[in-house]
Amino acid sequence: MIKNFKWLLLASLTIVACDNSDDTDPVYNSSDGKPLTSGEADFSKYVALGDSFAAGFSDGALFIEGQKGSYPNLLAEQFATVGGGDFTTPFMNDNNGGLLFGGIFNPSFGPRLYFNGTTPVTVTDLPTTDVANHLSGTFSNLGVPGAKSYHLLAPGYGSPAGLTTVPPTANPYYVRFASSTSSSVIDDAMAQSPTFFSLWIGGNDELGYATAGGDANVNPLTPPANFEGAYNALVARLVSGGAKGVVANLPSVVTLPHFHVIQYNQLTQANLTVDGVSQVAALNAQLYGPLHNALAFLGQGDRINLLSTTGNNPMLMVDENLPNLSAQLTAVLNGGGLDITTATVMGQIFGQARQTLPTDLICLSASARIGKAPSTAIDGISSPSPSLSQLGVTFPLPDRYVLLPSEVSEIQTATEAYNVTIQAAATANNLAYVDAKEVMRKLTEGGITANGFTLTANFVTGGAFSLDGIHPSPRGYALIANEFIKAINAKYGSNMKAKDLGKYRILFPANPNAF
Repeated sequence: MIKNFKWLLLASLTIVACDNSDDTDPVYNSSDGKPLTSGEADFSKYVALGDSFAAGFSDGALFIEGQKGSYPNLLAEQFATVGGGDFTTPFMNDNNGGLLFGGIFNPSFGPRLYFNGTTPVTVTDLPTTDVANHLSGTFSNLGVPGAKSYHLLAPGYGSPAGLTTVPPTANPYYVRFASSTSSSVIDDAMAQSPTFFSLWIGGNDELGYATAGGDANVNPLTPPANFEGAYNALVARLVSGGAKGVVANLPSVVTLPHFHVIQYNQLTQANLTVDGVSQVAALNAQLYGPLHNALAFLGQGDRINLLSTTGNNPMLMVDENLPNLSAQLTAVLNGGGLDITTATVMGQIFGQARQTLPTDLICLSASARIGKAPSTAIDGISSPSPSLSQLGVTFPLPDRYVLLPSEVSEIQTATEAYNVTIQAAATANNLAYVDAKEVMRKLTEGGITANGFTLTANFVTGGAFSLDGIHPSPRGYALIANEFIKAINAKYGSNMKAKDLGKYRILFPANPNAF
């Protein structure tokens, strides 16, 4: 009944120009034109702790070129100009992105996305990086995609056995390079006797819950008290040997493009037209009309209204905050002439259903599911009726795809509490502090301009974010590195030069040989 759901997007391409320098005057690769100095900091042994942002995750996957452009790697390049030492990264095997588990591919772990001119799609080549192939050596970049604050303290977070427990107690990315099956990320960091560290963690403490549509059964929100305990423990370990460092606070994840691509009224007339025939009249007569009338009889008629025949239409969704009217709806529909079997099924499906509103945030992950048959494996639910089996159209989107206003408020409250902890730790330990929340505000309110380029939070065309709508693009990572450099220079009296944003692309090509 509904056509395949696709995005219509345009990508903007930019041409990089190089600046000419004056050959007659001394040129210092510094922020102030003076000879380079590390100031009060010692960058000889730098370790980076964090999550997917530290690892260089981009376009929905981890891959070599993304890792090279991670903000810790870019920082290490600048640290090298003022005495910084070697910086090692647990590189993936390829630029396809993703993981194999004993030779078996799990689509939850890559491969990466690329933009085909119309929409983001996955590359055709599968991953070649197998979790079972453990990397030897010591690694400076300890960013672990998916890690929450307390995971960095957890012994055995890199144990292969922990991948098979329910729920898992290990992380496959860390399994690849953990120093031992019993080690923790913080232990591996401290074993290197760092002189300088970066710590940007906490995003997944809120993000996991947000990208699960606020469904705590899929991924719970970390309680602020738990975050505070974990974060302070991490900082205490990191500064225990006298190391200096830089930390960053957290923007509210609901400001990420991931939650602003799919609109509440995403169903266009074209989506609801099959073989040149609009399905709106049939949907109104057979489903939306009877549901509206039955709900109106129960005093809840505003939950579901008739579809418009001219403009865009909202989608059906589950709102767990609504009173469950399954039994009452079944009785009204049956009393109105529907047989008891059909009425029971409709009551079961639509007892807590309503149409999406402008205040709802739809997860980008819903884009691949709208109009598709609900699947227990993918969506956590299936339909008891073959005729009511199009997500968002004839079957409500489940909780995992929609953030309700109450869930948005919950996430923002938790994030503010996390940020209080982070800033207090920075102040108490005399650390450099990056206001990432303010950076995100600027990206969403007009953009940030540097080196002749303006970056915004707009999906695909804004230049700051990759195609998963969460992680930065290469240019976005360079912007983040510059914010860290600015904070470090201000705190410790160093004068490292910022990265030139024009030297970093905004989209990776489909062909890894074109990188």
